[in-house]
Amino acid sequence: MSFVRLISCVVGVYSMFLLWAIAQERLSVPFKTIDGESSDKFRSALFMGTCQSALSSISALVYILIRRKPTDTLARSLGLEHPEEKRSDDLPTSKSNGFATNGNGHHANGSSHSKPSTRFSRSALLLRYLQCSVFITSAAPFGFAALSYISYPAMVLGKSCKLVPVMIMNVLLYRRKFAPHKYLVVLMVTTGITIFMGFGNDKSKSKSHSGSGQAPSSIYANVIGITYLLINLALDGATNSTQDEIFTRHKVTGQQMMFWINIFCTLLTSILSVLPLPYIPVIHPSTDGSELMGALTFIREHPSIILPLAQFALTGALGQLFIFETLQHFGSLTLVTITLTRKLFTMLLSVVVYGHRLTLGQWTGAAVVFAGISVEAFVKRKDVHTKRVIQEKEKAKIKSI
Repeated sequence: MSFVRLISCVVGVYSMFLLWAIAQERLSVPFKTIDGESSDKFRSALFMGTCQSALSSISALVYILIRRKPTDTLARSLGLEHPEEKRSDDLPTSKSNGFATNGNGHHANGSSHSKPSTRFSRSALLLRYLQCSVFITSAAPFGFAALSYISYPAMVLGKSCKLVPVMIMNVLLYRRKFAPHKYLVVLMVTTGITIFMGFGNDKSKSKSHSGSGQAPSSIYANVIGITYLLINLALDGATNSTQDEIFTRHKVTGQQMMFWINIFCTLLTSILSVLPLPYIPVIHPSTDGSELMGALTFIREHPSIILPLAQFALTGALGQLFIFETLQHFGSLTLVTITLTRKLFTMLLSVVVYGHRLTLGQWTGAAVVFAGISVEAFVKRKDVHTKRVIQEKEKAKIKSI
């Protein structure tokens, strides 16, 4: 049964996100109008985010309700009520973060009048979800804008390197230290990306900009694209750090986090899409009032966008479910292995489907990047194996006693 579930998760992640990648790249190129006389690019990244987050929250809710226990209330199913909130005489003493606590979350010292810890408060949890949503909503437009300046394989390669901004932010903000091999991984990843971009041939990107009255050089386009990508990665790193904080401080499942974060993302992007904001580079590129009206007008004039837009939203929503299912049952190591190989196949699929041509230097850079990430996966696998051996030895000692 476990093997069948693993195969299902692998097939689900691969199929959904490979289709998602194809749709995302298609949305970054011009669409022809109904009469076929002209073509324009779809620039409403917020509308794309609204479509995906809305479907993601619905799919997460359906998943939660299907897996819901008969005795669970709706609040508990959604992660807003924890077992600690039950009466203390209904639950045995448990441990949370190294401290003995009873069912109400108080320290098990015989006193029931101490204040409950805000560490697990509902308002603090929802605030963290909102924080993640703000980061995600801010990051998406920069990732979409980067595709106007760099190729999709370069984008995928850069997105494979989230370890770099996460480590940098942890060192700068929290003064945390990492194992020596992680610095080696960062060096290999950075070197690989530099080689990939240095040997790139972005003439097609330059041509697409020269048609609009701008003719930035290949180097200039690369600098802009990489800058947008770095901002996107930094915000992704902040999102991942906040998600780790939520898992550490609050007892929630991946599907509960998926539901609430996407709910807040939908609310944020919907509000921003409706407001008549002025022109803001990357964040709000529309000059026709609200982005929602501009997006709907574009869809009406360019109906060929409907299919890739629906594919983008649906596959992204279903793909998230497979990711959280993998994380819950097989752990982060298996998930990292699956997503790493999936991104490699995404690059290859983009080259085949859209005819990207990579130079020998770019293939070398990509190989260096994936070799660096493979080192991280190998060390993680070794650490997990060591921990399992130690746990087995401790279990054997307990049984002998």
